[in-house]
Amino acid sequence: MQAKIRLNGHVHRTPLVHSQTFSRLTECELYLKLENLQRTGAFKVRGAMNKIASLSPAERAAGVVTASAGNHAQGVALAAAQAGIPSIVVMPTGAPKAKQAATEGYGSQVVLHGANYDEAYEYARRLAEERRATLVHAFDDRHVIAGQGTIGVELLDDLPDVDAVVVPVGGGGLIAGIALAVKTVRPEVRIIGVQPATASSGHDSWSRRSVCPVEKPVSIADGLLVKRPGELPLDLMIRFVDDFALVSEEEITSAMYSLLERAKLLVEGAGAAALAAVLHRPLGLQGKRVAVVLSGGNVDLIRWANKLAPTPLHHV
Repeated sequence: MQAKIRLNGHVHRTPLVHSQTFSRLTECELYLKLENLQRTGAFKVRGAMNKIASLSPAERAAGVVTASAGNHAQGVALAAAQAGIPSIVVMPTGAPKAKQAATEGYGSQVVLHGANYDEAYEYARRLAEERRATLVHAFDDRHVIAGQGTIGVELLDDLPDVDAVVVPVGGGGLIAGIALAVKTVRPEVRIIGVQPATASSGHDSWSRRSVCPVEKPVSIADGLLVKRPGELPLDLMIRFVDDFALVSEEEITSAMYSLLERAKLLVEGAGAAALAAVLHRPLGLQGKRVAVVLSGGNVDLIRWANKLAPTPLHHV
């Protein structure tokens, strides 16, 4: 895969670790793909690096603009800094301050605009047109999708007999890339998407085979808050995703706490959503080898401290 070659040496090959605790609780052989340990703290740097590596010299000179709730912002900021090109990141006004600061720390100009990702994106699109810069979409871009798909390549390298891969879904770029990479080699592997019940545009669109927007998505999993999935990701989801699950806010929060308590892993809401589904939904995974993608670890601890009330693991 060309994306894998492009990213070699620029992103971490994150660990895939077996969890005895979560295997016992879920009655399957459960492995955690630790993208929370990725550079910038999330998988998004993969797609951003691959996109920027694909730009022509003229496009690089004009710079890039993107919109993001936080993780894609940091990925683009780092990739642009390494390429020596200017970058502007538009973030929703409610984006976690830790993600704003990290993005600026990588060298991007941060502009706050809009109440959610979609409003930030519309402003970013206008900025890109005005400045004749390249708009780096967070998920609806073939180079971004291919970059995220390198996770699937790594999964098959590390666990070639995997039976199922469970992936959190926002705009769909992550699951689209992973599904394409995995199904190309092993079409029998089950690909399962997960979204918050209160931000279910990907689930609804996949179920109905057409874009079904959610006008006001809300969730502790701020990285999954999009009104609608991308057109390219949705097409790949319809072709390759086998099942979908919705999880509650309480279940996501419980998974975050359990990961911190038992696995000593700090994982954000978006990253914990997939594990929440395996813990709480009847997905038919008993006795199977299951890889769960922990997509990021950028938690605004001050903002969410009161939400992470201890939940005894035996109640999960």
